[in-house]
Amino acid sequence: MAKNTFPLQILENADGWETLIFLYSAALKEIGTKIEILNEEFLHIHRYNPIEHIKSRIKTPESIVKKLKKHGYESTLENMVQYVNDIAGIRITCSFTSDIYRIADMIAKQSDIKVLSLKDYMKNPKPSGYQSYHMLVSVPIFLSDTVVDTKVEIQIRTVAQDFWASLEHKIAYKFEGMAPAYISHELRECARIVTNLDERMLQLNNAILALEAEQSSEKEE
Repeated sequence: MAKNTFPLQILENADGWETLIFLYSAALKEIGTKIEILNEEFLHIHRYNPIEHIKSRIKTPESIVKKLKKHGYESTLENMVQYVNDIAGIRITCSFTSDIYRIADMIAKQSDIKVLSLKDYMKNPKPSGYQSYHMLVSVPIFLSDTVVDTKVEIQIRTVAQDFWASLEHKIAYKFEGMAPAYISHELRECARIVTNLDERMLQLNNAILALEAEQSSEKEE
């Protein structure tokens, strides 16, 4: 798992847990603001808004402990920082698959954001059919007496992929990872349909843009 520099001594007081959550919440604000500014800039320059929705969350204590236990680690603050990379998470949904890589590239080019790892489930979907683009980044949080590099997981996907992922999450929770074979099969089939839908919607959008460009050129003549 990816690691980044984090001064663990700041967690060695009675309010260690509260301090940890404060830092991750601050990191979400930092990343969220950057994404909103990039989206507004893109709209200003290109007259097009690539982002449909932005949603952020802090992982619950129960989920953090469960993940540590799954990987064989004790439930300590140090292990949480070291081994749980998605305590702070942001999900970005966009209209088209081409927007996913465009948004990821804009985020990666921010000078104070360090990309720790990338997982492209667009090119390499999970066996379940899950598709998305994951970025694990760190962002500096400037406190009164120190700077703390704090991890945030960013997930970027289309609206259709997000709809599919929401259903997959419900099924996984309902059956605790042991869904009946026919449900798993139907879910994979739906993932195939989503992929086809995203491809066709992108082609349609490109055709519309090409037509608009052609009409604009004719007017100029």
